[in-house]
Amino acid sequence: MATRRIERTQESRRLLVAAAAELFAEKGYRQTSFIDIAERAGISRGSIPWHFGNKLGLLQAVLDDRLHAVLTGFAPPDGERPGDPLDQAMDFIRLPGTRLFITLLAEAVEADSPIREHYARLHAALRQEVLARIPAGALPPGTTPEAFTVLLVGAVIGVHAQWRVAPEAVDLDAVHTAIRALLPAGPG
Repeated sequence: MATRRIERTQESRRLLVAAAAELFAEKGYRQTSFIDIAERAGISRGSIPWHFGNKLGLLQAVLDDRLHAVLTGFAPPDGERPGDPLDQAMDFIRLPGTRLFITLLAEAVEADSPIREHYARLHAALRQEVLARIPAGALPPGTTPEAFTVLLVGAVIGVHAQWRVAPEAVDLDAVHTAIRALLPAGPG
């Protein structure tokens, strides 16, 4: 009996996170209500505070879930070296769920945004992941890995935003090639 209850609880939580991610991507964080999320998930709206405490707790669960999915998707198989950070970043843009990150970015940059801190932690995790994948000696003299990481993450976010707004005007493959041409070749 306890196992069945745990399974239902986990399934409810999963459905709420999935519904919230979809709605936050479609409508934004502030415009999405508990009622919207509950209806999309097919679960009582009282379940949301029970699982997450409040809307910010749900947002953090959504961001954690999406970040985990992204990082897991790009993790190399055991024993293999991590893939190229630029290739992985450009692949990331094409993932269906990444619209959420652009929608939330617009809200996160507002000084009084309730999601600003959560989004800052998300960006820090992305930068840390990219930083860990920069091969030793791959950067030109005077370029710190930290500065390069900020540049690469910023470029990908900018390209992603442009592609979401006008996909017909942004050739992701051509942009990938252009960024690749600007990057140092790395250690030989």
